[in-house]
Amino acid sequence: MAAGGTEAFPDLGKHCQHSECNQLDFLPFQCNRCQKVFCLEHRSYKSHECTKPDQNSRKVVVCEICSSSIETTGRNEDDEKLILEKHVSSGDCDPKKKKKPTCGARRCKEVLTFSNTCICKTCHLKVCLKHRFPADHECNKASSAGAAAAGGGGRRSNDKFLVAWASRNGKDCAKNAKPSSSKPSIFSVKIF
Repeated sequence: MAAGGTEAFPDLGKHCQHSECNQLDFLPFQCNRCQKVFCLEHRSYKSHECTKPDQNSRKVVVCEICSSSIETTGRNEDDEKLILEKHVSSGDCDPKKKKKPTCGARRCKEVLTFSNTCICKTCHLKVCLKHRFPADHECNKASSAGAAAAGGGGRRSNDKFLVAWASRNGKDCAKNAKPSSSKPSIFSVKIF
């Protein structure tokens, strides 16, 4: 373990064991591979160039033909290509096992079939029926399309008003109105 602390508190904190750092850190990190102590900046495997292999992690390659994953832990990229070629020639690779397409909406894992697939008219994304509206699948063109639709809707109601106003042809509504009763109405207005 790395020695640390101050003169007054020798057990407080540890020094970073990176060769170029040696910073005193009061909340040090211990690498689970090489068991050395590091500061926040050098805690990742890559930043302190950890020499021990990681036994806990697994690395896989996904076959594009059948969507099956093949473990390649501890091998370099050239070996990965050979492993994929061996998988394809072994007879285990079956295109019928290929995964079905899923909904393009965020966090939706619904499998798209003929009857539940909808293509968005604005962003052309394939989504399930639940996410068919632009607001439901965070359509990237929805904000501009929504603003245009809102502006167009305002114009339509304004146009209807102008058409109705022009159709009056200068006629006043009060002049065309018929009295509702035969009795004359009497109103008195005082002007001061």
